Amino acid sequence: MMQQASATGPAPRRRPELVPDPDVEAARIAAVRRYDILDTPPDGAFDRVAAMAARLFDVPVATVTIVDTDRIWFKAAHGLEGVAEIGRDPGLCGSAILRDDTMVIPDTLQDPVAAGNPLVAGEMGVRFYAAAPIITPEGHRLGTVNVLDTRPRSVTEEDTATLADLAAIVLDEMELRLSALRALRDEQARREAEQRHAEAERARAEAEREAREKAERDKAAIAAFASTLQRTLLPPALPVVPDLELACHYRTASAHDVGGDFYDVFPLDGDRWVFFLGDVCGKGPEAATVTALARHTLRAAAQINAAPVTVLSALNTMLLTDVAAGRRFCTVLFGLLEPREDGGFTVTVAAGGHPPAYHLRSDDSGAVWVRAVRPKGGMLVGAFPQAPFAQTTFSLTAGESLFLYTDGLIEARTAEGAMLGDDGLTGFLHQRTGPVTATSLVEDSITLLASLPDGAGDDVALLALSVPHPHATPHGSAAATAHTAAAPEHFGQE
Repeated sequence: MMQQASATGPAPRRRPELVPDPDVEAARIAAVRRYDILDTPPDGAFDRVAAMAARLFDVPVATVTIVDTDRIWFKAAHGLEGVAEIGRDPGLCGSAILRDDTMVIPDTLQDPVAAGNPLVAGEMGVRFYAAAPIITPEGHRLGTVNVLDTRPRSVTEEDTATLADLAAIVLDEMELRLSALRALRDEQARREAEQRHAEAERARAEAEREAREKAERDKAAIAAFASTLQRTLLPPALPVVPDLELACHYRTASAHDVGGDFYDVFPLDGDRWVFFLGDVCGKGPEAATVTALARHTLRAAAQINAAPVTVLSALNTMLLTDVAAGRRFCTVLFGLLEPREDGGFTVTVAAGGHPPAYHLRSDDSGAVWVRAVRPKGGMLVGAFPQAPFAQTTFSLTAGESLFLYTDGLIEARTAEGAMLGDDGLTGFLHQRTGPVTATSLVEDSITLLASLPDGAGDDVALLALSVPHPHATPHGSAAATAHTAAAPEHFGQE
């Protein structure tokens, strides 16, 4: 490629000195600062360019430099140990960035500017120097890609074109790095804004809680409500309900986003119990705020009037008036359990735009009877003022179960790419051959999701209730049955 210069050849012409225009230099320095590359740690991409330049030109030293106001900083240096930067004047790179083309000095001792450079006059004794400027799309020359030798050299037009290509590669790497830095800063700013928003919401919620505490007369109710507000979005475990088996399961689609699914089971006055399961639209901190608001409101409203339709109406009003909810809405199934004198429970369920629950029992032949519990007319909660809600009442007796879920279950994709849907879930429940208990329903549903190619693409919450036969052996101890799969888990995908 390059040839060693003849020791007896003619001396090169004197290189005219170029003086930087102050305005051009100020714009160039601003571009250097914008790329934010000065004094950054070594980078493999730039090191490879320097090594490639040394190999292509068969020289002992090749560098990638950035020219600052008063120094020349080495981003990469092949064959040059212990030197991180040198002064700009007199400077080889400082002169090279004043040109639009590749600068070549076949013999530095015959160049009036290069001869005084520390790399030439010093111990290293550089005799040949060639540099291609690193030029931005706006025309700013940030630095150079250089090749140096301790012997005089001559170069061809192909050599200078190759060096210019290497400088263009360096600029491409700098542009990629700048894009990555901008994306990182934008993401950091977004997260900081979200954190500030969440902190403000928590402060506002705490202030409202304190105001409610002062206004309430019933200290016991206030204490219970305050305790509920301090709980996490999901109960740590389900309670043990006499003569009832409970099971639940919760999985989020991502480890890096908070989901909006929620559920709970808790006692009311006497021997009545409340259960609910719902899904707030969206994900992230805002959805989590609405999830907490919905769960706490349902608990508080049930303590005042446990009629399911009345409770959903109270939640609808809260979501429409509380600024923390924004424009988010949710779907909810809310149920009331009342023991029957002859065993089992009377169940009243109100629906607010949620997929149907399923009432199941098996006969002596092992066939499973499945009925969708779908009160007609229930609208989304928090979407419209004066939204109507619907409820239905039925009996849950020995050997029967009630199965509730969020739409992540029916929106899971089969091997054919279609959603499981209501029909797919109904078929799955009909085809089951095991016992119709709360625990088995939840465990079989988990197995179903695991059998699908991609699991579930959305969060999934499951809640099942069943009335055991009087003389049946419970599935494990009462506490273990009630706590089955209560801890949230994550799908394998992120």
